[in-house]
Amino acid sequence: MADLKSAYNEFMSESILIVEDEPALQETLVYNLEKQGFMVTAVGDGRAALEAARTAAPDLIVLDIMLPELDGFEVCKILRKEMSVPILMLTARDDEIDRVVGLEVGADDYLTKPFSMRELIARVKAQLRRTQLVREELGRSQVQETSHKILTFDDLSLDLTRREVTLGGTVVALKPQEYDLLVFFAEHKGQMLTREFILERVWGWGYFGDSRTVDVHVRWLRQKFEQNPARPTRLVTVRGGGYRFEG
Repeated sequence: MADLKSAYNEFMSESILIVEDEPALQETLVYNLEKQGFMVTAVGDGRAALEAARTAAPDLIVLDIMLPELDGFEVCKILRKEMSVPILMLTARDDEIDRVVGLEVGADDYLTKPFSMRELIARVKAQLRRTQLVREELGRSQVQETSHKILTFDDLSLDLTRREVTLGGTVVALKPQEYDLLVFFAEHKGQMLTREFILERVWGWGYFGDSRTVDVHVRWLRQKFEQNPARPTRLVTVRGGGYRFEG
C-alpha cells in the first residue's frame, strides 16, 4: 500500500494519452495507469489522437502503430512538429524496421506486443522522470542568467545556461534529447564514446532501448550541424567503436 501511495504522490499531476484501437488492451492500459495515479485519456484512432493531444496537452503519449484513420507513424510525425511531448510507441511486430521508423519520426521509446504492464509502467515513469529533470534544469538555468556557461567551437556555440545552441549566429531548434546528446559530445571533445556509454550517460539507466537510438540521434545532429552530413567532420564515426566529436 505504501509503494502505491508513493507512486501516486510522485505522478499524480501527470497526464497520459492512450491511443489504442483494441478495446480490451485500451481498457487494461487505462486501468493500470490510473492505479499508478496518472490522469488518463484514451482514444482509438489517429485523427482522434491528434485532436486529443492538441486539446489536452498530455505529459506523455502511449501510441499504437496500427490505427484506423491515421497510423501511429503519421500521428507521431505530425505531433513532433507541434510539441515535444514524450511518445512511447507500441508495435505488434518485433521487426527492426518498425523500431527504426518509429525513432526516425520522433518516438522516444518503443515497446513490442505482448508486453507486461510492469515494463510499460516502468518505461512511462522513466520518460516522465527524464522530462521532469529537463524542466528542472531549464528552470535553474533561467534563474542563473548572470552566470552563463558557453561552449564554443568555431561557428557552433552551446549556451548551457540558456539551453540554447547557435550555428553561425542562428539559433538551432533541438529536441531535449538532441540537445543533451550534443552537450555530452561537446563536453567530451576528442574522445571516442561507445554507443553503450552514450546510452548510459545521456538516456540513463532507466532507458530500455538499444544502440540504434544513438545512431538515429547522431544522424539528426549531423543534418543540422554538418555542411555535408554524408561526410561529417564535426561528429565523426569511429569504426567498430562509436563516435567522436571534433568540434
